[in-house]
Amino acid sequence: MGRKVNVIGVGMVKFAKPGASEEYNVMASKAAQAALADAGVPFEAVEQAYAGYVFGDSTCGQRAIYEVGLTGIPVFNVNNNCSTGSTALMLAKQAIEGGIAECVIAVGFEQMEKGALAAKWDDRTNPLDQHVGVMSAQQGVNSAPFAAQMFGGAGREHRWRWGTKKETFAKVSVKARQHANRNPFALFPDVLSLDEVLASPEVFDPLTRYQCCPPTCGAAAAVLCSDDFARKHNIANPVYIAGQAMTTDFRSSFADSMISMVGFDMARAAAEKVYQQAGLGPRDVQVIELHDCFTANEVLTYEALGLCAEGEAEKLIEAGDNTYGGRWVTNPSGGLLSKGHPLGATGLAQCTELVWQLRGQAERRQVEGARAALQHNLGLGGACVVTLYRRD
Repeated sequence: MGRKVNVIGVGMVKFAKPGASEEYNVMASKAAQAALADAGVPFEAVEQAYAGYVFGDSTCGQRAIYEVGLTGIPVFNVNNNCSTGSTALMLAKQAIEGGIAECVIAVGFEQMEKGALAAKWDDRTNPLDQHVGVMSAQQGVNSAPFAAQMFGGAGREHRWRWGTKKETFAKVSVKARQHANRNPFALFPDVLSLDEVLASPEVFDPLTRYQCCPPTCGAAAAVLCSDDFARKHNIANPVYIAGQAMTTDFRSSFADSMISMVGFDMARAAAEKVYQQAGLGPRDVQVIELHDCFTANEVLTYEALGLCAEGEAEKLIEAGDNTYGGRWVTNPSGGLLSKGHPLGATGLAQCTELVWQLRGQAERRQVEGARAALQHNLGLGGACVVTLYRRD
């Protein structure tokens, strides 16, 4: 481990449905400016920028950053599927940790199209071809959106292994809406009942429409710095990154399990590395933002992060240990299901929420006594970034 890395400024814009948002460069520059204002430092103090997005031309990052300032600093464009935002964050962190820079900014943004995700290039090898191969062998392929088939198939496997009820997955969506109702940045703040979630159109068993995250547009950003920089700018007791790790696919991802294929093994390995780095375990954390692209993935991720043993996620949910009054509050923001999921922005929006939580600035959704926070951001193809934040 190198130098301590602080997160001194965060910001985001309210997410929007495709076709209803501002242009990507406008959203990104607003998020970056909000993060700089939150940090209380000028853009001229920033030495590097990491700009994350999935859909767009090759220098969208420059176009976004140029609206914040034209100082000639390097701008690195980052693309790592749904984990793009936290990948940009990790690269920014490494620049500080390694002594390359004293202050950097990470910004993530996405201007998405309507409808389910689909491949953009059909004249070359699909980067998910091995994942599709596992799915084809395990359950076949049909006309449902591919991501729903993958994560829904993992949910089915969990049901077959452990007897998990369909209602258990739906309860995750009910909880997400209850949390989103407290969040002014959430795209879908209206509360849903369990019956409403279950009665929504089926996408891929056990997933119904309200158990799938929507295509979303938005942006978020974070300013990171060294301890020396924080002292020079009179920034006292900042939130800092106590542990962070990225993993990519293992051989087990392409063996005989839908659960492993959608990132369970990546998440478990990354979490174990982070707990070791931070000297903390899951029971030392109070608040968690995790990648609930589908309700099935939230259920799986409870087990991958070590919140409970394999097969015991249903007990955790039934006990209320994933919400206020329980052992952890997971996705107080409403998560991807209800806050929205602009692919390049999600990881930095998770970071923003957790920094607010650790500062005690989360208003109606504040988790009482939050001192340590865990982030899980997953992208198939594949990458999983887990980050643990603390405030002394």
